[in-house]
Amino acid sequence: MFRNSKQNYGLTAIITHWLSAIVVIGLFAVGVWMVELTYYSPWYKNAPHLHKSIGVLLLALTVFRLIWRWSNTKPEADSSHILLEKHAAKITHSIIYLLLLTIMLSGLMISMAEGRGIMVFDWFEVPGISPFMANQADVAGSIHQLAAYGLMGLVLLHGLGALKHHFIDKDATLVKMLKFNRG
Repeated sequence: MFRNSKQNYGLTAIITHWLSAIVVIGLFAVGVWMVELTYYSPWYKNAPHLHKSIGVLLLALTVFRLIWRWSNTKPEADSSHILLEKHAAKITHSIIYLLLLTIMLSGLMISMAEGRGIMVFDWFEVPGISPFMANQADVAGSIHQLAAYGLMGLVLLHGLGALKHHFIDKDATLVKMLKFNRG
């Protein structure tokens, strides 16, 4: 039920997938909105605090997802999938994870550019590290933004691919991520 099988994803993979999707899209939307805030906005300080706190928790969830993914059976692709689709899916998933980690690590670099830690919802603090490059916040900010837009493009492609499999190919690819293995 919690673990994957060769036919289906388990409850753990499904929940972490959809939770990550909601959080990533939400953080992107908040990030786009947040950069337009003025100093006088009541959200000027609160929005970045929430963005960073949720981002740190997403980093922990992503590390957990990667460990879970590597230590679990992966459901087999539908027999109707051509080799190109299988390779494209594997490459896309790898780039999505790479971009996620790039975004989160560059976010840490932005926040720690002055050597301060990151307070996560007033629960705990991620210790700061000394900046290790000139203009660290600006360089990391550019990487953060470019990687976030790239990730949103791949998320869109990923979603469209799932819908193509469901409505055009009429295979079980999307259903595997919606209906967990009960056995």
